[in-house]
Amino acid sequence: MRITESIKQSIELKTKLLNDEQLLKTIQLIAEDIIQTFKNDGCVLFCGNGGSAADAQHLAAEFSGRFYYDRPPLNAEALHVNTSYITAVANDYSYNEIYARLVKAKGRKADVLVGISTSGNSENIIKALEAANEKGMITVGFTGESGGKMKDICKYLINIPSNDTPRVQEVHILVGHIICELVESGIFPK
Repeated sequence: MRITESIKQSIELKTKLLNDEQLLKTIQLIAEDIIQTFKNDGCVLFCGNGGSAADAQHLAAEFSGRFYYDRPPLNAEALHVNTSYITAVANDYSYNEIYARLVKAKGRKADVLVGISTSGNSENIIKALEAANEKGMITVGFTGESGGKMKDICKYLINIPSNDTPRVQEVHILVGHIICELVESGIFPK
């Protein structure tokens, strides 16, 4: 049955993550850098396309709103939420420039940019990561198995060991939630 097969595939992929010590260590290091960024009054920027844009917005909201409990907001933003900006830059320059221009405007040294692309090859995400690297930002990539072009330009790479886009996106949001939990409890311990 297709339903049980999809659930089994999701469980199998999450089990691979659970057993990948390097990926687990990378998740911890990302959380530690984000904690330091927020403690230094920095911000975390997110970017993605389609479902990855939805994940970017979701994770930014977890930081700027709340995750498990009430606490002060953290400075996080998904770069695609201003549709007038996105359509103007896409029209006047190119869709590939939409995130890079905002990174150049908003990003500061030691801020964090999280680029989400299941293929790792989305040109507008690549350009944003390159702009972030030029500014001395901490770059994090959420990708699928190969890492695509993003693998060579990110300080941290979360490359989920699959090429199945829906399953990769399911694990991206799991990893994002784990990072949110670690950051929230690290900055605002109960």
